[in-house]
Amino acid sequence: MTIRVLLADDQALLRQAFRTLLDTADDISVVGEAADGRQAVSLTRELHPDVVIMDIRMPDADGLTATAQICADPQLHDSRVLILTTYETDDYVAQALRAGASGFIGKGIGAAELLDAVRTIAHGETLLSPAATRSLIARFLATPTDHTSELLDALTPREREMTMLVATGLSNNEIAAQLFVSPFTVRAHVQRAMNKLQARDRAQLVVIAHQTGLVNRTHPGR
Repeated sequence: MTIRVLLADDQALLRQAFRTLLDTADDISVVGEAADGRQAVSLTRELHPDVVIMDIRMPDADGLTATAQICADPQLHDSRVLILTTYETDDYVAQALRAGASGFIGKGIGAAELLDAVRTIAHGETLLSPAATRSLIARFLATPTDHTSELLDALTPREREMTMLVATGLSNNEIAAQLFVSPFTVRAHVQRAMNKLQARDRAQLVVIAHQTGLVNRTHPGR
């Protein structure tokens, strides 16, 4: 299947560069471009892309506002947002994940890394740049919210283990290798955990794991 991508960046030259790169991949196609956050939301509702590559600093509505609107729309459940920005600050990472973004990477990445990032997000996994370290995510997301530790009671021990490993940044394949199970088994457990915790995607599962203290309790040294 071809991954349909919408580009949202206020710099036309960057949009053209990203389009040229993405269109070189046989499995990726750019279906639209937006020059600001408001247009990004409108085009996402019109085109229903698989992945929206979103800049943060844009006129009208910024990328974080646009991300929140897209992720809050039930009709756009299958459109995932990948934040691609020059500003990899701790606060932006936390705001992006809270808004519902599925990934956060810097514009300094290479061409192959960007293509892989789009594929990762399209397949329902979370992607964070090395700059968005686990400790920083935990510090900014471990704030009082409606996500209490009682939520974890609904999970089986295996689902709880999978959730913890997802929250530490491992992919399905990496979890499978660590636990000596198949990636299909990992995906099934993670999906059941997401359903029980009412997580929209893996990024929200990461947020819940940190907010409930699952990662800190399991690995208190982190």
